[in-house]
Amino acid sequence: MSVWEQRWHPLRQEWVIVAAHRQSRPWTGQEVQASPRTVPAYDPDCYLCPGNARVGGARNPAYSRTFVFDNDHPCVGPAAAEPAPPPHPFFVNRRAAGHARVVCFTPRHDLTLAELTVTEITDVVHVWQRETRDLGAKPGVTYVHAFENKGEVVGVSNPHPHGQLYATNFVFKTIEIELGASDRHWRDTGRGLVSDLIAAEQADGRRILFEDDHTIAFVPYFARYAYEVYVVPKRRVAHVHALDEAEAESLARAVKDVTVRFDNLWKMSFPYVQVLHQAPTDAGDYRAYHFFVAFHPPLRRPNLLKYLAGPEVGGGNFLSDTSPEAKAAELLAQSGPHYRERA
Repeated sequence: MSVWEQRWHPLRQEWVIVAAHRQSRPWTGQEVQASPRTVPAYDPDCYLCPGNARVGGARNPAYSRTFVFDNDHPCVGPAAAEPAPPPHPFFVNRRAAGHARVVCFTPRHDLTLAELTVTEITDVVHVWQRETRDLGAKPGVTYVHAFENKGEVVGVSNPHPHGQLYATNFVFKTIEIELGASDRHWRDTGRGLVSDLIAAEQADGRRILFEDDHTIAFVPYFARYAYEVYVVPKRRVAHVHALDEAEAESLARAVKDVTVRFDNLWKMSFPYVQVLHQAPTDAGDYRAYHFFVAFHPPLRRPNLLKYLAGPEVGGGNFLSDTSPEAKAAELLAQSGPHYRERA
């Protein structure tokens, strides 16, 4: 049966159009071909592997755990000059300054986050905590954006497992919207917006993938991407570095659980964009904001991307070709261990 439905996205303050029957429509357009996994444990030509030279000329140490370095091709820099005045008074510009770093999750070139142990993923969480605290304390920095782009279809040319950190003199637009929504909900109800989201997902239960005493992971009711997942600490904290050790380990377990489910779904290295949503690092009052991790996978079928077209690019509203409940059920059926461990 055809269903057309709008679902309110309380964090983005926008409607998501759900038309799940479109998933099975005929498709004669471009398809994605997954690359075979023939990646070595060490690649002498990889600029992220231990001991290798990077594109900027520096040489990596023989690191054995996580490794962080300043990006050789940063999008923002501390020495950014003031831009030239705009060509007309109607136009506005400003300086884009900050710091950009790369986080190598592991020295192993052939692994992904899903294939690391919970202890190794906890090390990555500790890096996120340390770097958010340290970069956020630097003069001129107001936000630390931590993320991972995984897979060729999201533009990653180097398969070595790594993420990035952008510490900027501005706050990204999505976070600004979430901050406003969180503050309004706090003023109107006296409760946290994401805390109410957690309670609603628990009451429904169909979309929950992982839950323990400290963390919950679910496909949100208003998911825009087919296999979108939120990983959320139950205690409301504004930044990842505010998690205690038990919560950090729990977050790592949840990330492990979700990424293994992704890979097991189609027996392939599952692409996604992973983003840490946290508050600015200035001295503002962010008691209403709730830190969480979001996974945005671009595939809606093993060989089909979710293309952003007229409704998204031109209209400004996401059109979802899938049902969040059906996609959560698919992921729930894909428990561990990782399919490569079983093989």
